[in-house]
Order: sequence, then C-alpha cells, then structure tokens
Amino acid sequence: MSLRDFGPNELMFLLLATRWTVLLALVGFAGGGLIGLIVAAIRVAPARPLRWLAAAYIQFFMGTPILIQLFMAYYGSSLLGYRPDPWVAAAVTFSLNGGAFFGEIFRGAIEAIPKGQWEASTALGFRFVRTLRLVIIPQAVRLMLPPTVGFMVQIVKTTSIASLIGLTELARAATQVNTVTFQPVMVFGTVSLIYFALCWPLSLYAGYLERRFASGTTLKIEAPLAVSAV
Repeated sequence: MSLRDFGPNELMFLLLATRWTVLLALVGFAGGGLIGLIVAAIRVAPARPLRWLAAAYIQFFMGTPILIQLFMAYYGSSLLGYRPDPWVAAAVTFSLNGGAFFGEIFRGAIEAIPKGQWEASTALGFRFVRTLRLVIIPQAVRLMLPPTVGFMVQIVKTTSIASLIGLTELARAATQVNTVTFQPVMVFGTVSLIYFALCWPLSLYAGYLERRFASGTTLKIEAPLAVSAV
C-alpha cells in the first residue's frame, strides 16, 4: 500500500523540476554551440597541429560515455582539491560534450560550401577568419540548422543522467516521487509524457527545416556571392 497517492501536488513537483531539465538543456545547447563553432573553425584551419588538437577533442568526447564524463567532472575534480556544485559539473559536461558533436555538425556544413568561395575570398584579400565570418558561415548556417535542432532533442533526453550526481531535475524528481507513492507506472509514465512534450516539437521543427532546405530552398552557391558578402 502506497504511503501517498500520486496527485496534483506530485504532478506539480515534477513540472517544477522540469524547468531545471529545460535550463540544463539550454545551457548545454548554448555552451556546446559556442564551443562547437570554435572547434569547427579550428578543424578547417590551415594549421595542421590545430586541426589535430580539435580532432583529438572530438574523438575523446564522442568516443566516451557522457556518464563517465559527468563523473570525471564531478568526482575527478576532487583530485585537484575542488568539489564542484552538481549544476556546475553538469553544465560543463554538457557544454563540452555538445561542443564535440556540434563541432562535427558545423564542420560538415562549412566543408559543404564549394571551394570557389574560399578562392574568391582569397582573391579579394580576405584572411582565414574574415572569410569564415563573412562568407562561409553565413552560407553554412542553413545547412547547420536541421541537425543542430535535431541534436537538441538528444541533449534534452540526456539531461536525465545529471540525477546521478544529485541534481534535482525531472528524472531525479520522478525517483523522489516514486519513493513516497510506490506508483512507478503512474510516476514514470507521467515523466515520459513530459519528456515527449519537450522533445516532440523539436523533432517536428528539425524535420520541417530539413524538408524546407532540401526542397526549393537548397543553397545555390556561386563565386560572386563572396563579393556580395563583403
């Protein structure tokens, strides 16, 4: 027999915990996007050692479980005499992990721009950073958007592992509610619906962007675009 039935108060507790899930996902998205843009720029930079360094960063964070990365950030930092707040550890982990995936997404979009754009910019006297900022990235953004929004869905779902270091987001709140109600089907069924409500609109939007940019609005890139981007 349950200690307490699952009711409006428990549902409100889960909904309030959802805001931390959303906030953590937004932090991971913003931080990962910024890091990813820098990593992608380094990946296509002329300096080979920098490209190797960026590739090593990507391989590490894409080749190891994010749960291990989270434990390293939270528990491993104690070796340096510092015990971070769970929020800090989760935010740093999701930003660094997202940066690796976003870096590959952005690099693919950048490399999809024809080399003629780089050559035209060089002919105009543009250096690497200026070419990337004024010519390449504005054209690559449309190619980046669908997979970027799609990966946001993955970030939202992965935030649940932050509960393992004590962060009270949606998954941990569900565990707490279940311990006092002993109604796992009701509790975790409700949590599943909340995650679905968060992720489904993003999936639809990613699909919409993909269809839009694949039909009728595909990039048509010509060398004069480099001149018009000045």
